[in-house]
Amino acid sequence: QVQLVESGGGLVQAGDSLRLSCAASGRTFSNYPMGWFRQARGKDREFVAGISWNGNQYYADSVKGRFTISRDNAKNTVYLQMNSLKPEDTAVYFCATDDVNYGSAYLPQATSWDYWGQGTQVTISS
Repeated sequence: QVQLVESGGGLVQAGDSLRLSCAASGRTFSNYPMGWFRQARGKDREFVAGISWNGNQYYADSVKGRFTISRDNAKNTVYLQMNSLKPEDTAVYFCATDDVNYGSAYLPQATSWDYWGQGTQVTISS
């Protein structure tokens, strides 16, 4: 059974940085795409970043240049480094993975992902 557990959220000020982690278990981690989504109160879940099995990275325009996704296959963990945070980045952040072996992580639709973590709250004060 695939399990994803996020950590690293919190309350910070605008301009600060945070690093989110997502620990995966239940199958071979390195073969599958990983992604981060976020959901602000009252809004739909939106794609933030994705990383394919081969390291290819994809970002939403709203975070490009500020956020970096990475993966450590030895630790079965994917990270989201978030710099220059803005109040509009406030949301619950979710980690996700897909069931397509060696598939692309360019999956902007939340319905394309098969497994989700429980989410971690990120709050940015102005």
